Amino acid sequence: MPTSVKDFFDRRVPDALSRHPEKAKEVAATFLFTITGADGGTWTADLIRSPPICQPGCIGQPQCTIEITDEDFRSMIDGGTQAAMQIFLGGRLKIGGDSMLISRLLRLLQLGGAPAI
Repeated sequence: MPTSVKDFFDRRVPDALSRHPEKAKEVAATFLFTITGADGGTWTADLIRSPPICQPGCIGQPQCTIEITDEDFRSMIDGGTQAAMQIFLGGRLKIGGDSMLISRLLRLLQLGGAPAI
């Protein structure tokens, strides 16, 4: 069964952040995710704050913004490296702000339980 985007951001990432706040400090960035589609929404992952958070909505000033469909995001978190590269190279992942932080995004996804990307 595909991973629910809402479950990923509302449960899995916050649980992982509370269990492993030291890993969030390694990422040390603030991301805004805008996921379109029926399973989508908007979430802020603030991995600078102590303790780190992942909450619905836009909170503060994100350093990096990510826009993607719910279908493509599910493919990224369920499909690993190959799926992520296809989505990125296909132009279906829109990145705003500091695009260099996208490499740190992969650590956040893995922290939430996505396969190695």
